[in-house]
Amino acid sequence: MKLKQEFIAYDTDGLSMLVPTGSAGFAGLVQGNRTLGVILSLLQSETTEAEVVAAMLARFDAPEDVIARDVRRVIDALRGVGALDE
Repeated sequence: MKLKQEFIAYDTDGLSMLVPTGSAGFAGLVQGNRTLGVILSLLQSETTEAEVVAAMLARFDAPEDVIARDVRRVIDALRGVGALDE
């Protein structure tokens, strides 16, 4: 899976956003913390959910089940707005 080109990831002052372009088919804004920003950066290239979880485990000191749950929530939300190529 990979982030569609019609969406632009943006980080500023600890806030991460995903902004659709006019052709995205979604009129809104996805906003979150730096965890979202890391996940969005990983989704700039082709990856799997398991690879995202592994990268998050290497970066953050949290239990694997918590990280896996958070990654799943973000991916489900991105699917919901049509932001992923799968």
